[in-house]
Amino acid sequence: MRVLLLTNEFPPNVYGGAGVHIQHLSRELSRLCEVEVFSFGDQSDSRENYHVEGIPLPHPVASTEPSHAGAFNALLRNIQMAAKARVPQVVHCHTWYTHFGGVLVRQTRGIPLVLTTHSLEPSRPWKTEQLGEGGYRLSCWIERTAYREADGVVAVSREMARDVQSLYGVGPSRVRVIHNGVNPDDFPSEPTPGVLERYGIDQNRPYVLFVARITRQKGIRHFLAAAELLDPGVQVVLCAAAPDTAEQEREVEAAVGRLQASRGNVVWVRQAVPGQDLPSIYAGAAVFCCPSIYEPFGITNLEAMSACTPVVATRTGGIPEIIVEGETGYLVPIEPISVTDPEAREPEAFAAALAQAMNRILRDPALGRRMGEASRKRVLEKFSWASIAAQTLDFYKDLASRGVDLV
Repeated sequence: MRVLLLTNEFPPNVYGGAGVHIQHLSRELSRLCEVEVFSFGDQSDSRENYHVEGIPLPHPVASTEPSHAGAFNALLRNIQMAAKARVPQVVHCHTWYTHFGGVLVRQTRGIPLVLTTHSLEPSRPWKTEQLGEGGYRLSCWIERTAYREADGVVAVSREMARDVQSLYGVGPSRVRVIHNGVNPDDFPSEPTPGVLERYGIDQNRPYVLFVARITRQKGIRHFLAAAELLDPGVQVVLCAAAPDTAEQEREVEAAVGRLQASRGNVVWVRQAVPGQDLPSIYAGAAVFCCPSIYEPFGITNLEAMSACTPVVATRTGGIPEIIVEGETGYLVPIEPISVTDPEAREPEAFAAALAQAMNRILRDPALGRRMGEASRKRVLEKFSWASIAAQTLDFYKDLASRGVDLV
């Protein structure tokens, strides 16, 4: 089988979970079938059964509304992707940025279109800050159109399977739950000597860790509020980069400044941490915190768990399918998102509950070790990329055997 994968993110241009997902999925799939990847950028790689080509943007659109330029330029790349498609038997898109290209390939080539639900635009109203109101309406329209045309949908969690059916009316026969994964061997349980010191982290003091891009979705403001309530002497480490907007970056700067002034022991790594260093930062942490207000799955939780680090996370989206309450960490409830005001909830209560759960682990190192060991065991049993690639290929074959109903 020949598979075409379309993506915005691909190494070295990775800033979120979707990029991590397609990096590993594409490589594992190439062991089973022929894979071609088109991505936004200038990437280039070619070997047996595996070909990667970046799609440049030599003549970007200069929109009269600057915030709309991202959506318009994504469409330009989508057209190039569709024009370059050779003879795939399945086209598989990742995030709305490439959905239009997938629809074009489906219509012109007459092959099944597969979409992976890394997130869904109606559940992320704060994207208007990044895309503008018009750009956000456009991204929602593109996504809605693609899901209604898609022959198959990979839901990264059971929660996402329910969401895509309720939001877009996708029939259950077109949806298959295939979780995200991780390569556990990439995440040893002990830090590599010298890595923590290079980032200004004191390896002799316990620390709590946050790893995410700076976006409303990831709940960074809730983490910083919770950090105010942690036991004295505990370090707070943020690996937080790639802000959605300059305003959000300024908000985090102010909050980190207040936290540093009130308690000290704050380390903010503001650039994306290289892949070879991040496992050590996970491994050194006493607790990893994932306070997302919206999280279809949450690969960072798997990465921390692979490194034998217990996790305190929001009880939302796909996270409860990863973390076993009281065994590999703790789940903290949060009020449902308001579409009109996504920050309208009880942030103080949520932050206090996050801090309470983190302090429980910090105060009992033996508990932390037990949870860390149980975490790695769970990852090894449930979340390998090799298994996920095999499940994905089975889905492709099933869809190809059904044929494509073209309009």
